Amino acid sequence: MCLVREVEPDDWAILRDIRLAALQDAPQAFGSTHQREARFTEALWRNRINDRAVTFFAHLDEDPAPAGIAGVWVDDGAAELVSMWVRPDARGRGVGAALVMAAAGWAKARDHDTLFLWVTELNAPARRLYERYGFTPSADRQPLPSDPTLSEIRMRRPL
Repeated sequence: MCLVREVEPDDWAILRDIRLAALQDAPQAFGSTHQREARFTEALWRNRINDRAVTFFAHLDEDPAPAGIAGVWVDDGAAELVSMWVRPDARGRGVGAALVMAAAGWAKARDHDTLFLWVTELNAPARRLYERYGFTPSADRQPLPSDPTLSEIRMRRPL
């Protein structure tokens, strides 16, 4: 069973730890780097938990350690699924699906009609997951900010 919950301000250290684990595990999937974010202060981590965004932790069974993380960032009126990652030992167990559905539900409850995301073009497992849950690729492409040799595609899901 997978339980998804919103990150609270006092979860900042857990947020830091899982984000840094994600950046180490899949550096090619994120627009930032472990080296950059490992230097963040407590104040910067707490600032990531704000009213312009939401971050979710997914937990499997009764495991207190998050099995996955995802967020929704609202910028210029658009809701973007960001920073999604599932621990390697939790992959294939419904964590990604639960996080996508939580993100979509949050965005829809705030009157967004579309949820967007950027995914590295070569990340076939993530693209398949997103497509299973209604995302379709757009024509938008951009270099991955943390590694401009990789290309990202923008995907969208109607809500």
